[in-house]
This record gives sequence, structure tokens and C-alpha cells, in this order.
Amino acid sequence: MTVCIAEKPSVAREIASVLGANTKHDGYYEGNGYVVTYTFGHLCTLCEPNDYKPHWKSWDLNNLPMLPEKFKTKVTDNAGIQKQFNIVKRLFENTKLIINCGDAGQEGELIQRWVMEQANYKGEVKRLWISSLTTEAIKEGFEKLKPASQYDNLYYAGFSRAIGDWLLGINATRLYTVKHGGYKQVLSVGRVQTPTLAMVVNRFKEIENFVPQPYWELQTLYRDTLFSYEEGRFLKMEAGETLANKVKEHPFEIVSVTKKKGKEYAPKLFDLTGLQVYCNTKFSFSAEETLKLVQSLYEQKVVTYPRVDTTFLPNDVYPKVAGILKQLTAYTSLTAPLLGKKIKKSAKVFNDKKVTDHHAIIPTGIEMQLPHNQQLVYDIITRRFIAVFYDDCSVSNTTVIGKVTDVNFKTTGKEILKKGWRDVFETDDGSKKEPNILPTFVKGEQGPHEPSFLEKQTKAPAQFTEASLLRAMETAGKQVDDDELRDLMKENGIGRPSTRANIIETLFKRNYIIRNKKQVLPTNTGIQLIDTIQNELLKSAELTGQWEKQLKDIEKGTFSATTFINNMKHMVDELVYEVRSETVKANISSENNTKKKPKHTAKKAVVESIPCPKCKKGVVIKGKTAYGCSNYKTGCDFRFSFEDIRAKAQGKKITKSLVVTILNGGI
Repeated sequence: MTVCIAEKPSVAREIASVLGANTKHDGYYEGNGYVVTYTFGHLCTLCEPNDYKPHWKSWDLNNLPMLPEKFKTKVTDNAGIQKQFNIVKRLFENTKLIINCGDAGQEGELIQRWVMEQANYKGEVKRLWISSLTTEAIKEGFEKLKPASQYDNLYYAGFSRAIGDWLLGINATRLYTVKHGGYKQVLSVGRVQTPTLAMVVNRFKEIENFVPQPYWELQTLYRDTLFSYEEGRFLKMEAGETLANKVKEHPFEIVSVTKKKGKEYAPKLFDLTGLQVYCNTKFSFSAEETLKLVQSLYEQKVVTYPRVDTTFLPNDVYPKVAGILKQLTAYTSLTAPLLGKKIKKSAKVFNDKKVTDHHAIIPTGIEMQLPHNQQLVYDIITRRFIAVFYDDCSVSNTTVIGKVTDVNFKTTGKEILKKGWRDVFETDDGSKKEPNILPTFVKGEQGPHEPSFLEKQTKAPAQFTEASLLRAMETAGKQVDDDELRDLMKENGIGRPSTRANIIETLFKRNYIIRNKKQVLPTNTGIQLIDTIQNELLKSAELTGQWEKQLKDIEKGTFSATTFINNMKHMVDELVYEVRSETVKANISSENNTKKKPKHTAKKAVVESIPCPKCKKGVVIKGKTAYGCSNYKTGCDFRFSFEDIRAKAQGKKITKSLVVTILNGGI
């Protein structure tokens, strides 16, 4: 009898059905020479401090640091879990072969290894490694079972991660709570959560302390198209004013029109972080919510394994693409153009070197009725998959140079020549904005124009949203917009794709951060904690990213798990000495902060920082029915209604730049 152990009852049921183990018992399925049992996630966990030494139960600075010589595991103290563990252990005692069917990843490997260790199983173990739960994938996986020893490094990395989190999390949390916590206040500190909180706090402070710097822009409106001074902004008003006065007196002339054909590639397939970012931006789903939705889609067999950090597919998936596309009957209008010819194979999609344990998230071809939110997630995964096999989008990028006397102006625009993959994302409501299409300009043409010389101000960076915070975690706090560069930096990101959502949720639950619509803001408790922590290593996303790199290297077999754990012990030892030596107690308490939220007031829309034409002290702001002065509370009654703007426009298209011109006294 062969025993298969899965990570969840639902997964065990699917595997049992494929294997023909159709007789259900308490805690397992049986039949056709197989027994299929399961865990409920973590049946086992690392031992608590008091399991090593009874006096470690007390939260006392004199007990720190707690550095067990050898780390041990135990069955979780829960009646239901202990009952299931005993069933699993009994099944293990009656077999010579176990097939580990845990989730194909670091955590899945760790969960099942700990169960086998606690059950004292010494027999043969093989590994089922699959990326989807379809019948075809399960059958194929059982035909290609691997020796468990091939995944030893994966287990060492998972075990090292868990030990690192225990060492730093338990020691640092007790250390800061006892040293700096107020009444009944636990100050939770963690290897990943603390640098994540530090990023939010630092961004908040950067915005609070931001001092806008003035600059000036020279622009002109010609044929309803806004041209900007070619050499950019002015840092001194006098330098720009001279040119601004000069161009008022002369007509505008088109000097050159340059068109350059180019290509735009389809958006990449999704990894988990990319999917969470998209769903937060598009649907306002939290990272945790998106993870639950896509995990449910995976368990319903409609998409592949979701906890992945690659946007590529291996070459051996290519022969299956046509079959998947044919099965997507709800998308026939989009797949039909692909199925009538050879399907495109691009290195931007297929790359074995960019795929380790799992490939990007794609549909399996299985279709079913889904609840609304699941359907939203499924739809964008499927459309991304279809789009990468379409032709590239062909565009014409246009640059127009104009001049007034010897002062050059420039504008750019784009025209879509062939939509290609864009067809996949078009909606029937036509709400998608077309790119910036320019009118036809001819070299040498001349005409009147409406110049404007505007004072503006530099803007502070935006507060984090969950989407931008996930990206910051992925790149260890560095702002990276380029997809290729982001891929290179993933090895140094903080946390794993599967845990980042949980880290963010933990910070919310511990009242370190709050949501303000889409913004993620720190609470006063969160700010105080980061201010209190003097050790930069605890707060540094970049240094924490280096730990993540070491854990990945353990998984690859190029770094020692023992070295990693010893380094963590040494760091904890130094941290305890450092914090115990501090002479000031911060006395942080969330109760003291419940009525105090970070000051972050919404501002009225300021129109391009135009000084008020009347009082010259305030700036023009946009209200519900008119533009007015920001100093209206102190007596300035400047007002310019939207109706007056329309009258002044004399039938012209009302653009932002036209409004600015009118408010500046133009037209």
C-alpha cells in the first residue's frame, strides 16, 4: 500500500479521484492500492521557547537572547490537528512508500517533511511535483515521480527561513516589548514585517517633510495642441520670462515632423505579485483577497499554481498551448484568429532559464461558472495568456518641433497602426482612451498661438498603496518601473510572493498601518516603533533582501543553511546587547495613540500653481462650479465660473492647458 499525503482535504480528494482511491474513511481515502491522506496546512510547528527551557516562558530581558542549540518541531496544540496527525502517523506505520503530494513549493515541502519527521517515518519517499490540479496534470505527475532527495535543498531553505523568523521574531518582539512597550502593549518585530513597516513610515515622513520647489514652464497652444519649450523647465523665473515675452509677438512655425515606427509588446504573463498589483490597482482588491481568489481558482482547477515569482513559461508547455486555447470556449472570438495558423513562440514568453519550480499563472483550459470576483481575476489571467500569442502592436511615434523666432517647442504623440494584442483587451463600452493622437502638421506651416508661462511646484512622492508596496517589497524598496530590471532584482526582494500579502495584513492587524481609501498610511504606533528601533539592519529592506538572496542560494545548494542560522544567531545576540544598553524607554502604547492619526489632509485641486490674479498671494483652486482663490477664507473673492470658461473658449475644445491660458488672462 502506497500512502500519498496532500496539503489540504480538497487536494487529497482530487488526487484520490484520479488514482481510483474512492473509499472514504475518517481522515483519508483508500482504493486501487493507494491511501490518500492530508494535512490542514501546518500540522507541525517549531517548538516554543518554554519547550526548550521552562524559564524561557517568562518575558524577561535576563532570558534574552534565546538561542536553542538545536531546533525541534512538535505537533500543533489543537485537538482536530492532533487527531489528524495520529491518523497520518498510523498510515505511515503501515507503508514502505510515501508520496509527498504537498504544494509544490518551499512551504509545501516543509509542511510534509515536518509531519514525516514527527511520525518518525524512515522509509522511501517520492515527490509529486505538479503545477495544476487537472486530471491530466496529476496523471502526468504520477508518471514522473521524483526521489524526495532531489528536494532536500528546498527543505533546508524552508527550515532555515522558519528558524530565522523564530530567532529574530521571538527575541526581538520580547526585547522591544519589555524594553519599550507601554501598558499591555506587545511590540511585534519581524524579519520581513519590520522593514516593510519602515518603508511605509519613511515614505510618510518624506511626504510630511517635503518642501515644494518652484519652477517655471514655457508652453504654447497651437491648433489645440500643447507644445512645450524644448529645453525643459526653468529654475529661475527671470530666465524664462525673457523668452515668454519674446514669443508673444511672433507666429508659430512647424519646423519638422518626424514619424518613427515601433512595436509595443503584450503585457507579461502574471506572477503572483504582478496579479496582486493589477487587482489592487484595477479592482481595489487587497493583496490577501487576490491571493485567496486565485488560490480558489487553482483548487477549482481553472488556473495553474499561483504562488509563483516568474512571468515565463518553460518550452515544454508550448505544445499544450493550442489545446488550452481550444478549450477556452468563452473566449472563442479571441482564440479563433490564433488557432487558424501556427501559434507564435516568443522568447519573451518561453524561457527555461527564467523558470525554476513553477511557471507563470495561466488558465488550464477548464471552464466553469465562477462568482463575480473570481471571474474578474480569471478573466485577466486568461486574457493575458491569449494576448501573448497575438502579433505585437505596431505604432507610429510622432515628434513635432515648432519654433517662434529662434525659440524651439516640441510635442509628441502616438498613432496605432495595427492593434495586434490590444484587441484582446478592448471593451465594448469604448471607455478605453486612445493614445495621444496629433493633428496632421506640415513642415513650414505657420499660425497664431497662445503662449503661457506658468509657475509650478515639484511634487512629493505618492503615499504607498498596496500595489506599490508589493512592488517595493519585490525590489527591496527600490523604485523600478522596467519589467526586465524588476525580474533581475527579484532575488533580492523581501518576503516571498506567497507571504507578502500576509505580511501586509499582519501590519494592519497589529495597528501599525491603516487604509485611507487606497493609501496605506502608518499609525502613530507604527511610526513610534520604527523611530525607536535604532538597529538599521532590522529596518533595512535592502539588507533583508540580502537574507532572502541567501535563502534562495540555500535552495540552489550554493549557500550553507548552517552558516545562515549561525549568522542569524550572531545578529540576534548583538541586537539584544545593543537594545539592553539603551538608556531611554520609549513607552510605546497604542492606547495613547488611538485618538491620534497621522495628519494627512486632503487638499483642494490646485490648478498648475497659478498665482491668484486678484490678491497675488493665494493660488487658483478648482471647486465644484468654478475656479477660485485658495485665500477665499481670508477675504479674496476671485471667482471664475465654469460657464465663463466655456464662453471664453468660443467653441474650442476645453483642455487643461486652455483653462490655464484663460485663467492667466489669455484669449
